[in-house]
Amino acid sequence: MAPAADPVWELVLSLHLLQGRSADPLMANWRRTVARGLHQDSASDRLRLLFALNPPRGYFPDFLTPYQSLQGFEAGLEALRGMPAETLHRDLTVLAGENELPSSASALARGEPEVLRHLTDSMVQYQTLAITPYWPRIQAAVEADRTRRARALLDGGVEGLLTSLRPAMRWDAGVLEVLDYPDTRELHLDGRGLLLVPSFFCARTPVALLDPALPPVLVYPVDRLGGLLREPGRGAGPVPDGTNREALAALLGRTRAAVLEATDQGSTTGEVARRLQISAAAASQHTTVLRNAGLLVSQRDRNTVLHTLTPLGRAMLDA
Repeated sequence: MAPAADPVWELVLSLHLLQGRSADPLMANWRRTVARGLHQDSASDRLRLLFALNPPRGYFPDFLTPYQSLQGFEAGLEALRGMPAETLHRDLTVLAGENELPSSASALARGEPEVLRHLTDSMVQYQTLAITPYWPRIQAAVEADRTRRARALLDGGVEGLLTSLRPAMRWDAGVLEVLDYPDTRELHLDGRGLLLVPSFFCARTPVALLDPALPPVLVYPVDRLGGLLREPGRGAGPVPDGTNREALAALLGRTRAAVLEATDQGSTTGEVARRLQISAAAASQHTTVLRNAGLLVSQRDRNTVLHTLTPLGRAMLDA
């Protein structure tokens, strides 16, 4: 399981969402804000190659999401800048079979360092506009999903974890089947591990790399937890120095401060009620208030609701 949201995968998949025709209301404000920023900054021309490499539907090059991005954004960009020319040429040949590419794609296919630097610079520019202002909420959604998968692993082992990936995927008789995948193919691990990458910007269908020789990666969508309805920056921010448990209790009330602490490692409504010896209705009311304040996120799984801390909730608890 990826240790956190992967910044390169989020960037690439957000480009598909930005250019697509999805009417997802949870992302409408983000799309308008980013489109307006691209227009005002006159960034469209500078990002032309980046957009061309990421069409809204169909194939996009495997080299755009190197495995090293697991270590962070800069590690991913460094791997991309050092990508072998044969890899670039192979992937771009596949892409050109379905899409019209700008002239700079030819130089990219030859591995020319200047074009590779231009590509990674454009990724940094786009990230600053479209990803960084929303990163706390992206992290919160991914961390909530990781907590959910961790509980599934503890309760049911690896099979419990893989079973928890429904409805987008189905685990049956040693096979993890991705439902509604755009083409039919099999990937045999042959003893290799499978990296699961929870993603905020992944659409309804999980994503895998085309080249079976690459380290196996499966990117899957997380619950967007309200999406990006609010303006960037709202609902997250630093906690003043000197905050402690007494100050937190004075701010939230002792019961809500205790509820916040009870969700430190993720808790269901029933677990919060049992730990604090309050009714389930009271626990639900308190978690609702904390969620509306941006301190918790909640995910429903059949008959239970799992509550986890947002980055702001974590900061308040840890300060």
